[in-house]
Amino acid sequence: MARSFLSHGSPAAVAPAMALFRHAPCRRGLSQLAAARPVPGLGGVVRRARGRRNNVAPAVSTGDYGTSRCASFATDMPHAPTVLSLDSINPLMRAMRYAVRGPLVVRAEQHAQAIRNGEPRPFEKVIFCNIGNPQSVGQKPVTLARQMLAACTFPDAIESAHLPADVKRRANDILSHSSGTGAYSESRGISVVRDVVVDFLRRRDGFDATPETIFLTNGASEGVKAMLDLVIRDMYDGIMIPIPQYPLYSAGITIKGGTQVGYYLDEARSWQLDINELYSRLSEARTEGVRVRALVIINPGNPTGQVLNKENLQQIVEFCETEQLILMADEVYQENIYGDTPFISLKQVVCEMDSPVELVSFHSTSKGMYGECGVRGGYMELHNFLPEIVEEVYKAVSVNLCANIFGQVMVHTMLQPPVPGEESYDLWKQEYDQLFQSLKRKATKLELGLNSIEGVSCNQIDGAMYAFPQITMPQNAINEAERLGMQPDAFYCFQLLDHTGVCVVPGSGFGQRAGTHHFRTTFLPPEDEIDTMLSSLATFHAEFLDKYG
Repeated sequence: MARSFLSHGSPAAVAPAMALFRHAPCRRGLSQLAAARPVPGLGGVVRRARGRRNNVAPAVSTGDYGTSRCASFATDMPHAPTVLSLDSINPLMRAMRYAVRGPLVVRAEQHAQAIRNGEPRPFEKVIFCNIGNPQSVGQKPVTLARQMLAACTFPDAIESAHLPADVKRRANDILSHSSGTGAYSESRGISVVRDVVVDFLRRRDGFDATPETIFLTNGASEGVKAMLDLVIRDMYDGIMIPIPQYPLYSAGITIKGGTQVGYYLDEARSWQLDINELYSRLSEARTEGVRVRALVIINPGNPTGQVLNKENLQQIVEFCETEQLILMADEVYQENIYGDTPFISLKQVVCEMDSPVELVSFHSTSKGMYGECGVRGGYMELHNFLPEIVEEVYKAVSVNLCANIFGQVMVHTMLQPPVPGEESYDLWKQEYDQLFQSLKRKATKLELGLNSIEGVSCNQIDGAMYAFPQITMPQNAINEAERLGMQPDAFYCFQLLDHTGVCVVPGSGFGQRAGTHHFRTTFLPPEDEIDTMLSSLATFHAEFLDKYG
């Protein structure tokens, strides 16, 4: 039988809370949980990759930007004592960071509202480049997606002459296997949608898949959180994550009381992964007493925009097999490929190598060409996990009853596109290609534009929706940031926003090598706004260097 890292046979192999809540009455379950899993205090927030331990979070979280003294919602009026205060909430909640929607974005929204109110600003509008949310910055929905949602939400519309016949067939297929968008589905998701996922995986990878190991989720994020729940038992369990990384992982590990084990991507090699770096960071973590249990791979990269080649993926699988690690593959940007390196799934590589590595893969309708972030559609596939572990995951997702039905409809739509000869194919193909070519042009424009600015350098953008350029920070600017209690790149990004209206995210919110400074920017706004953004950035950066250089 293939080796399994997660099993009921090894003591506390899964998070004990996961194993307890089905089998024990409430009172007994709580007492067992208290005995089985130490309740971590502040010492449970261990981020050894950064050398931080026993940290008390600042009163106002600012990502990893530093501290911020924001206005309180409290008034001067007396009020009764409250049960919850910043000193009495879960300390892991206070320690958690999520830079993508931090205080800089709050400031950007304040600027945008001020402009709507007619208040003067030194810029005409705020250009939001902080988050991969395509439709919020002007991307139009794909017609097929909206037709499918309309037909499934209002079945009477299926009789309309305005809907293509193949859309009607798809909608009827979903409705005949469910109770409509207003009812819960089965916990794994609507059966016909999971069948579509299986067909997609077979076409993509050339290997079999099964509906029983497919779980439809509210975006990929929900699947990631479910797996972290499964794997992390206490503060000594470690998850290896790339640096820079998407803050979902650091936040998720922190709130669950685990340990982040960061491994650096190689900026000098276009953010590729050095397998020796993995072995080095794993050894360091184990020396410090961390039980490393899983490795996270984000491919294509967020925030770095790289695409891993097949040799690199094979090394990753071999590493996980040798070191007995679960492999978590975040592949939500697999359609967003602009360079010469093709996307290859880790499922394909694991199967080609006939590896027993336990692999969980995540995908989402929020990215690609659809950009349906608000619909919250996604799935995860479990591969090489023991049947009893799959059942534990089923139990966990059942607590949430099911993924939202609109998201499930969108997964079906994304993974079963029209084919030549079907009624909706021509319009779908036209819209899809236009969206892809626009993203590709904007990726090239952004990369070239950033590299044309003195003191800014950007690696080639091969995939995803982001660039992660490095910026020159004069020592005087670093000193000023320290005086204000801010990270230097956060200071830079706040200044950039206040002077130009360009909203990006400081690199410190994603992690970076000591002594380097970056920011993450999307290239999702309209192409003319990318031109404005680059022009504003170039002028600002030159003035910033003059002021602090």
